[in-house]
Amino acid sequence: MSKRIDISKVQPKAIQAMMGVESYLSTSDIPVTLCELIKLRASMINKCAYCIQMHAPVALAHNETEQRLLALSAWEESPLFSETERAVLAMTDEITLISDHGLSDETYQRCLTLLGENVLAQCIMQIITINAWNRFAVSTKMVHEE
Repeated sequence: MSKRIDISKVQPKAIQAMMGVESYLSTSDIPVTLCELIKLRASMINKCAYCIQMHAPVALAHNETEQRLLALSAWEESPLFSETERAVLAMTDEITLISDHGLSDETYQRCLTLLGENVLAQCIMQIITINAWNRFAVSTKMVHEE
């Protein structure tokens, strides 16, 4: 594998801008465990090993279970997730795979009912942001060093 650019060194202002969004998200009303489920699910879809390796330990440190993390790839069939988590995971899938059919009205309305406008907006921003980070990491072949 050939070495690729480090965007943080070549374009540090781009990373600073992304960190500004992360700063905003750190003040959101989304529970930490739900944030980590969003980050992990999108990263699984995008096959971003870097972000999966980064966020799995964070989820575990916030009392997420290994069983639920292992079930995340099959969340639709798993009984381990709450109604709200299932709605947000559906939204995560639909936004991450936006070119398939977009965010459906059904999923949007379910999330709006369960979350309210503010948390819905925050979840959408969380999904958009982790997808951006996934694209940084996958396109530059970032490697998570432990």
